[in-house]
Amino acid sequence: MKDTPELAGFRLRHTLRVRWAEVDAQNIVFNGHYLTYFDIGITEYWRAIGLPYPESIAGTGGDLFAVRSVINYHASARFDEFLDIAVCAAKLGNSSMTFEIGIFRDGECLISGEVVYVNADPESRTSRRLPEKLRQAIENYEAGG
Repeated sequence: MKDTPELAGFRLRHTLRVRWAEVDAQNIVFNGHYLTYFDIGITEYWRAIGLPYPESIAGTGGDLFAVRSVINYHASARFDEFLDIAVCAAKLGNSSMTFEIGIFRDGECLISGEVVYVNADPESRTSRRLPEKLRQAIENYEAGG
């Protein structure tokens, strides 16, 4: 993962406006909110590939569990600014998937990071192969379909 990705490198972009409740005493977005922004971007990614979560995973015998999140801070967002949350599926493993995420303001990368999910049995928490329909939908979307 590059430290400061380019917005053009992402197919999925979702715009949001920073709300007052998201800024701290320094008048910048409180660091913990960036994980919420990551989650919003990933939710929009599921919609974009035509498999909204959690409906799309129901009946597969598995569920997706976040196992790793990385956030790199490059610059701060402030109240009332418009941010572009950009997401791509950077890697598909046997049972895991890695999303790369960038948060941009006017094309400038403020935040970069990644979130890794593992598909697992909800009860035993043992890994399971990613559902084929999910794999195909992601590969098709990332290829421009």
